[in-house]
Amino acid sequence: VQLQASGGGLVQAGGSLRLSCAASERTYGTYDMGWFRQAPGKERTFIARIGRSGGNTYYTDSEKGRFTISRDNVNTVFLQMNSLKPEDTAIYYCAAALPYTDYDWAYWGHGTLVTVSS
Repeated sequence: VQLQASGGGLVQAGGSLRLSCAASERTYGTYDMGWFRQAPGKERTFIARIGRSGGNTYYTDSEKGRFTISRDNVNTVFLQMNSLKPEDTAIYYCAAALPYTDYDWAYWGHGTLVTVSS
């Protein structure tokens, strides 16, 4: 499956952005989906994931309450980001995992840049 992330940009601290990730396959519904980010000079880290049916969401503690992951029934997963902070500046990636692989993120999009100014 090919993934294309979009929706990044420049936003002031306290603002919001909604990222989208479109999948190329009709079998999109068979994948667990996740969002990751990589800040400048740092390793890529996990943000959130969502199960195939749209339930079973999970977030890291630092994003819980500010970020919301969701997905539609067609081919797109979203990441709503509120109350953005300068430390949220990063390239954001979406990823897909086949079911029953313990979230082995086998497929990755190219990423979209989010810059949060203070």
